[in-house]
Amino acid sequence: MRLTTTALAALTALCVMIGVFWLSLSFFQSEEEAKARGRLSLYHSTVRSELERFSHLTYVLARDSHVIDTATGGPTGRLDRRLAAFAAQSGLDAIYLMRPDGMTIAASNAGRPGTFVGQDYSFRPYFQAAGAGLQGRFYGIGATTGLPGYFIADAVRDANGGVLGVIAIKLDLTDLEETWRRAGEQVLLANRDGVVLLSSDPDWRYRSLADLSADQRARIAQDRQFPGQDLAPLDWQPVEGARAMIDGVERIHLAASVAPHDWVLHYFADDSAAVTRSWLLTGLVMILAGAGFLVSQVRRTQRIGAALRRSEAEEAQLREANERLAVEIEERRTAERRLKRTQDELERASRLAALGQLAASVTHELGQPIAAMRNHLTAAEIGGQPAARIIPRITGIVDRMEGITRQLKFFARNDREEFGPVDLGAVVQAALALVEPNIDKVGVTTSLDAPGAPVLVRGNQLRLEQVLTNVLRNAVDAVEDCAERRIDITLGQGDRAGWVEVRDTGHGLGQARLDELQEPFVTTRESGRGMGLGLAISANIVKAHQGRFSADNLAQGGAMFRIEIPQEGMEEDLSAA
Repeated sequence: MRLTTTALAALTALCVMIGVFWLSLSFFQSEEEAKARGRLSLYHSTVRSELERFSHLTYVLARDSHVIDTATGGPTGRLDRRLAAFAAQSGLDAIYLMRPDGMTIAASNAGRPGTFVGQDYSFRPYFQAAGAGLQGRFYGIGATTGLPGYFIADAVRDANGGVLGVIAIKLDLTDLEETWRRAGEQVLLANRDGVVLLSSDPDWRYRSLADLSADQRARIAQDRQFPGQDLAPLDWQPVEGARAMIDGVERIHLAASVAPHDWVLHYFADDSAAVTRSWLLTGLVMILAGAGFLVSQVRRTQRIGAALRRSEAEEAQLREANERLAVEIEERRTAERRLKRTQDELERASRLAALGQLAASVTHELGQPIAAMRNHLTAAEIGGQPAARIIPRITGIVDRMEGITRQLKFFARNDREEFGPVDLGAVVQAALALVEPNIDKVGVTTSLDAPGAPVLVRGNQLRLEQVLTNVLRNAVDAVEDCAERRIDITLGQGDRAGWVEVRDTGHGLGQARLDELQEPFVTTRESGRGMGLGLAISANIVKAHQGRFSADNLAQGGAMFRIEIPQEGMEEDLSAA
């Protein structure tokens, strides 16, 4: 028995040690990741700053009178000296002017070994982009000097907009690598093909993060982007979480996209310090736990001795205590039986309340399509419309009624619907089609202001149609007794959500607040004109979509209801904002 207890204690201590180690390791690694994110943000800002620092210079030079004069056939010597002065003052590798055919006619390095003058760069993507009216940007190894650089180019134009040539600059970004190396960091910058452009480790430069396809290699060869480089794959592999194996060592791995080229900045951080700190903390906890265990054992021995000395005197007290305990147990069992009966009664009351809510929801939700079906049949009977036109509409309404009965579980539990991309424009059109008989009967003028492109949100189309149908039906009822009967529907899209606004010229909300109107059986209409369930149902649906439902009185009269639904891919809950 004692051996079993000792083994159990040892096993418990081992489990505690493992638990403390992994918990502390997770905490310290999260700290290291937070530090790494800060460093990545710093280096990302530095790279962006370097790429944009001279982005305006080619635009300015393209409009310089000396550059335009040389591009139109003027002498090049004066421009060569001017460009050389600019390059020296700004720290650029080179500034050069090319004819429309790509031949360089003036450069800051004119008259020096490796000059760009006389070189044809028409094959370079930055030249082609500038000739097409864009600002050309490109990173590659220099075709003349063999040195890598970042190229920016703009077209030089005459007064009529004709292309006279292309002015380009070359920046040396290798200082970034030296900064990373001096800081002892592991950083690399890869282009959209996954080829490493800059790296704190020279052995990583011009390696590919993934195997390049034949088309990628053909394009790189055509652009002469990395001449003489085999672009072999880098020894690295992302693993689960924010981690990666590189050169056989596991590191924290974070990445950030660098505009405007879709480049990616990768940052690798060593978290061995987190492991060391976790072991130290685990050892400290085990030492404290051992000391506490020893103290508890000493006290336990003392308590056992005292208990043995008091055992005979306490025997009578124990019997009395047992008798009291038996009475308490019986009382507790009686209380538990009463509690069980009370719980059963509460469950029955809850089911009755749910049944009443379900019946009200069925009555309200099926009332709209049934009324629409009756209106279509009456219109067909009066107007003599052929069955071929009426049957599809009635079939659609029947499908909607079937969908409503399936959706009634929304009021019974909080399970989420199957959501997907939904076009709010299609939702509005479907809702308008459903309340069209009500609109025609009352004589309401409607307008729809919607963008040309779809407004995609994340949701369930049928449930969103329910919301719009309820709001539009309320708006029709609100303007029925007014001189001006108008409903304006506006559809739009923001940064985070798509939205619909419904404005009417009715009697407005009065003194009621939206949160009051969202309660079941609360309505601003006179008795007999509605049960007050529409907005309650709509509010629940919008909340289930993590959207926002708002309403207000308009200054000129009437009310405005606004529905906002998060866009596809957004995780934020707008209802909590």
